[in-house]
Amino acid sequence: MLFRSHSQPHILRSLAFSLMLVMSLLCAPVARAQSDSSFGDTQADPVKLFERGQDAHAHGDLKLALEFYEEAIKLRPEFPEAEFQRGAALIGLGRQAEGEAAYKRASELRGDWALPHAALGALLARSTGRDREAEPLLRRALELDAKNVIALSALADVRRRAGDSQESLALLRRATESKEANVSLWTTRADMERAGGDGAAALSSLERALSIDSGDAPARLMRAEIHLSAKENERALEDLHAARVKPQERSTLIPIMARLYARAGRIDEALQSLDQLSDEEKQRPEIQSLRATLAADESDTPEAREALLKLLERDPRNAALLARLGRLYRTSDPPRSLQYFARAVEVEPRNVAYATGYAAALVQSRRFADAVVILRRILNVTPEDYAAHANLATALYELKRFNDALPEYEWLIQARPDLAVTYYFIATSHDFMGEYPEALAAYETFLARADAQKHKLEIEKVNLRLPTLRNQIKRGEGVKRKKP
Repeated sequence: MLFRSHSQPHILRSLAFSLMLVMSLLCAPVARAQSDSSFGDTQADPVKLFERGQDAHAHGDLKLALEFYEEAIKLRPEFPEAEFQRGAALIGLGRQAEGEAAYKRASELRGDWALPHAALGALLARSTGRDREAEPLLRRALELDAKNVIALSALADVRRRAGDSQESLALLRRATESKEANVSLWTTRADMERAGGDGAAALSSLERALSIDSGDAPARLMRAEIHLSAKENERALEDLHAARVKPQERSTLIPIMARLYARAGRIDEALQSLDQLSDEEKQRPEIQSLRATLAADESDTPEAREALLKLLERDPRNAALLARLGRLYRTSDPPRSLQYFARAVEVEPRNVAYATGYAAALVQSRRFADAVVILRRILNVTPEDYAAHANLATALYELKRFNDALPEYEWLIQARPDLAVTYYFIATSHDFMGEYPEALAAYETFLARADAQKHKLEIEKVNLRLPTLRNQIKRGEGVKRKKP
């Protein structure tokens, strides 16, 4: 597959879930301001105007809400609740600088109120390069209200960017103790737990997230990636099928979903998921590149190879792309395959699949001794890697190290007993070593399991060998000597 896994950052962290939570909480109306009987009729009563603004705000009419808040402030300039809600409305309308000023004014009017400090800190944390301004405000908000979810989640994001993952995770855990903790906050916590190597805790947090919204796409996709990393493809596919991508998430999450489907071996579904994008989104260069990569991964044609080579020109250090080309050229052009795999390993030296591909290309290039060294190292890390065992068996066999090759073939039989040809190599290994009874038993097993068309050449060789072999056994030749 053409998709990176271990070397790239977790796919969902860049979505800044905690700040999504922050902004959703800031858009909620604050508690009603206290009525003040000293004001006259409704038109001149700032509290009544403020309440009407909150009603409009709750119904999503931010422009009308802003008008009411500003009228209330004209009548009562020191009105922190109205100033705060005015800031939220301005932010919702995309007028960030004015919203920032309104939050600052609200925090000045009520210095002991945590919410405007938290809101202003969260707003600054969402702005590029303003974490140093945001952090004191967020910490002040927590001094005033230790359970303030907005401050906890925004400060967690600030500390994560500062490289303090320990405090970031501690803040997220405090935030999720609140009844206000929503699916996004639990997903953010899961992402941090996973980044810290605690996969079990991450899965537990994702369970909590999905108990709130079973179809939440970010949580489902994150869990699918965890399952794929554990080679649990079916469970990953269950999550991918259950994910409900919201319209506002589509441009970000659909490409992620496509890559995950591809990692699960479902290229058709990966391509189908990209069809959900709008025509405009489909024209984005990265989407066209992804579609071309998926299509090329599905087939091996001159056109597909040409498409991959063009993609490589634009992204020469794309390890997955290099590995895909390495696989395509492995049998037809082993030296070229070796070059592509070598470049892939250079970019991602810890990717076992690329290292195995490089070793397989060495085998195809008949550099068997070099392949053995690399394959031994791979199997020390991933002892159950079938491709590594298969290539190691081939390399040892070609080096005529039959005694070393036999354990590898025996491992392959245990893993894939349906592969008849493995018995042929076991048989010939014993035969070359002069262990004739063992060779005969393996030859007979091969003949019983072989496909007449697929293994025609091997069957002919065995049938030619068997009469002589049986005579040798009758004469007592080729019997293993028991060790003293």
